[in-house]
Amino acid sequence: MFAAGLVRVPRAWGKDGEALAEAAALPLPYPEAAVIEEGSLSEQSFAVALELPERPLVLGGCCCAHIGAVEALAARYDRIALLWFDAHGDLNTPETSPTGNAWGMPLRMLLDSGAVATADLALVGARNLDPPEEEFIAASGLGLGFEAVDGALEGTAGVYVALDLDAFGEDEVAAFMPEPGGLRIAEAEEALVSVREQKPVLGAGFSAMLPREENLGPISRLTAALGL
Repeated sequence: MFAAGLVRVPRAWGKDGEALAEAAALPLPYPEAAVIEEGSLSEQSFAVALELPERPLVLGGCCCAHIGAVEALAARYDRIALLWFDAHGDLNTPETSPTGNAWGMPLRMLLDSGAVATADLALVGARNLDPPEEEFIAASGLGLGFEAVDGALEGTAGVYVALDLDAFGEDEVAAFMPEPGGLRIAEAEEALVSVREQKPVLGAGFSAMLPREENLGPISRLTAALGL
């Protein structure tokens, strides 16, 4: 019996993101619940939420693929934790973004919409932040790193784990926007096993990767650590 249903989201909301969209076609051994291809980000998020299986595994595309999943799970369970693995903050707004790419904004969208509270969020692996993102983190008290995970889980019904592959080292994954100094897969595995021992894993998702089979091994290790 499979522990999750696969939702493919082959879209990238930014410039030159064709490889991100192609990566959503990587072969994962889960029953396919939906393929979401909409003409706008708002329509995409609504469709993901509408088609979301009981326990989703989302495969993007860019990290905007997680928005609908998190919103739907927050509606189902009232209060959920969110672990956001990413080399970047994804905390810009249209006013602060230096590029205008929506894929630099999804985490801020989720916070501003109230789907997830800052106290229930941990941003793990971030190391390339824009100045407005650093200001937001300082002002909001958003938790950073593995040390923030236990606090984010406290008092929640369960957790969604968003894994942007650029959170990890360039020698371990093929990410779309790699950054030096990434996390090791092994340390993430250890942390995720601890997470699943504390709270139900309500869903997870992978994004921001290149469409290469070498990513299947790391994805398999991380889903196994999550009990998926």
